[in-house]
Amino acid sequence: MKKEHFYVIGVMSGTSLDGLDLALVEFNLNKGKWAYRYVSTTTNSYPDFWKKQLEDARFLEAEALAVLDRDYTTYLAEQIQFFMTQNPSYTIDLVCSHGHTVHHKPDQGITFQIGNQKELSSFLKTTVVCDFRVQDVALGGQGAPLVPGGEYHLFSDYAACVNLGGFANISLLKQEHLIAFDVAAANLVFNTFAQQLSLPYDADGKIAAQGLLIPNLLEELNALAYYGLTFPKSLGVEWITEQLTPILVTYEQEQVADLMHTYSVHLATQLLNILPTSGKILFTGGGTHNLFLMQQIQKTSTAEICIPSNLMIDYKEAMIFGFLGLLKYCGVDNCFASVTGARHNHSTGVIFEYN
Repeated sequence: MKKEHFYVIGVMSGTSLDGLDLALVEFNLNKGKWAYRYVSTTTNSYPDFWKKQLEDARFLEAEALAVLDRDYTTYLAEQIQFFMTQNPSYTIDLVCSHGHTVHHKPDQGITFQIGNQKELSSFLKTTVVCDFRVQDVALGGQGAPLVPGGEYHLFSDYAACVNLGGFANISLLKQEHLIAFDVAAANLVFNTFAQQLSLPYDADGKIAAQGLLIPNLLEELNALAYYGLTFPKSLGVEWITEQLTPILVTYEQEQVADLMHTYSVHLATQLLNILPTSGKILFTGGGTHNLFLMQQIQKTSTAEICIPSNLMIDYKEAMIFGFLGLLKYCGVDNCFASVTGARHNHSTGVIFEYN
């Protein structure tokens, strides 16, 4: 590979529907080791129209979903193009976009993200790498988590990396083979509770901190079968609907603050069950801003809990997807069989060249 310096835009839309994260990142390869630098970042909150469209997408029939896919691709292109015009000094080598997950049922061979159409490349007049999950599922993998493929190269100084997004996931980086998996639902649950109070989210976990523990609910949550499964394993919104919500609705008469408090203790418990007991652990993702949740983890863990800058907390995932696309473009494996359960390591993603 001759070129060793790249400007890449990573684009991420998570299940928690906070908005569209865009990160312009400079990547350099020096003596076989990758380095990165954030150049520019932004989060574009979804308008109510798009939030509703994305929330309801999984209930659409095939024809209506195809229309939404095209419309969302156009919406993505417009958002990315505007971001590019705000950074005119840089020649963009690649745009690497995750799209937005509508269906994720890897055990049935199904994963589908909208916004991954080739028109994205022609609209932006830039080479695009996208659709990262489908190939792994076709190879018998979970199609998730994918971020560990980037963390392996960029964050090897840490014993583990934890991302607290719509779901919480962990990468264990000091094992003989890279291991990573979804741990539990996270912000998707907290935000649903907050919306019952007409709030988008529980800022700093203040509401949860005021609540009281509901012991029976905690016991039921901790008994969910998923936690006893061996990895590789992953979660989707379908799991929340089918497994988690039926438990929560039986406690809907409880105070929202108490539900938030109990779920925070539950999530911390599940994380502590699998966190390394020593070394540095990097926490990122929107849930890292939840001070109550982080306090539950810090007061018990014997490892060094590392909470980085807000820039890293909020844009690590977008940066990583930019890097995964770059690895795909360079023909380097970015997805590991030990993580997803695929038949072999591979370089996942679809490249739409712009000529």
